[in-house]
Amino acid sequence: MTTIDAGETIIQEIAINAPARRIFEALTDPDQRKAWWGAEGRFQTTHVESDLRVGGKWRMSGTGMGGPFTVAGEYLTVEPPWALAFTWLPSWQPNATKSLVRFDLNEKDGITTVRVTHSGLTPEGAQAHSGWPQILGWLKAYAEPGRS
Repeated sequence: MTTIDAGETIIQEIAINAPARRIFEALTDPDQRKAWWGAEGRFQTTHVESDLRVGGKWRMSGTGMGGPFTVAGEYLTVEPPWALAFTWLPSWQPNATKSLVRFDLNEKDGITTVRVTHSGLTPEGAQAHSGWPQILGWLKAYAEPGRS
C-alpha cells in the first residue's frame, strides 16, 4: 500500500466527445500515450513503459524545455474504463516526493467527463504540476473522433 500525504491537490475536469473506453485506452496504451502527451517543440513524450495492473510499474520519458525528463510510478487502481490511479515521481522537480494522480471517467450519451485529481503535492510541486488543463486538452484533441 502506498501512503501519500494529502498535501496540495489539483483537480481538473474536461468533457470529451468520445466513449470512456477510447479515453481509457489513450491513457493506458503506451503507443497512444506517446502519440498525444506533449506538444512538438515544447514538451514531447518519446518513450512509455507500462505494466498495467495494480502494483505494476510505469515510466514515461522525453524532452522538455529544460531538457530530458522522466516521470515514473506504480499503478494503484486499474478499473477499465472508469478509473485509473498511479503514483507520480517526476525528475524535473528538485527534492520531488511521490504524489498521486487519479483519472475518473464518467460517460453519458457518448460524452465522457474526465476528472484528474493530483494530490499529495508540496506547494512547489503544485506549481510545477499546473499543466493539467493543457494535458487534458491534448487528450481531448487525440481522443475525439476524426482527430487521431
